[in-house]
Amino acid sequence: MHEATLTIGQLADRSGVAPSALRYYERLGLIRAERTGGNQRRYARTELRRVAFIRISQQVGVSLEEIREALDSLPSGRTPTPEDWAALSRAWRERLNEKIRLLGKLRDDLDGCIGCGCLSLQRCTLYNPGDALAAEGAGARLMLPRPGPDAA
Repeated sequence: MHEATLTIGQLADRSGVAPSALRYYERLGLIRAERTGGNQRRYARTELRRVAFIRISQQVGVSLEEIREALDSLPSGRTPTPEDWAALSRAWRERLNEKIRLLGKLRDDLDGCIGCGCLSLQRCTLYNPGDALAAEGAGARLMLPRPGPDAA
């Protein structure tokens, strides 16, 4: 085995991810390991970047299935280049911008609700008298983007 590889313990230490999670990521096809003659896992150092990408993506609410699809779009025969990562980033840019917008709206509206102290349902921007918004569907109708006419 090449010296530049990492054991699962080394990858766990460097990435901050538990070995059990690394084995789970491997089982899902998110990361790859080679096996030694004694059947021990050895990870290429490039897997550190993939693990970092997985962790950050999860932190912003991206599912493991979506992460796998994104990682599958990277080249398998070579180490991804900065251009490969940039292409992946472009594919998620709009989605992440929408998440940022929603988080900002939640922060600002929540700040207003907690900070205003009005205790008045007549002035509350989130009040829904008679549950009128139920006709539009389930969920936080005043916070989430309203589906367009083409939405199913």
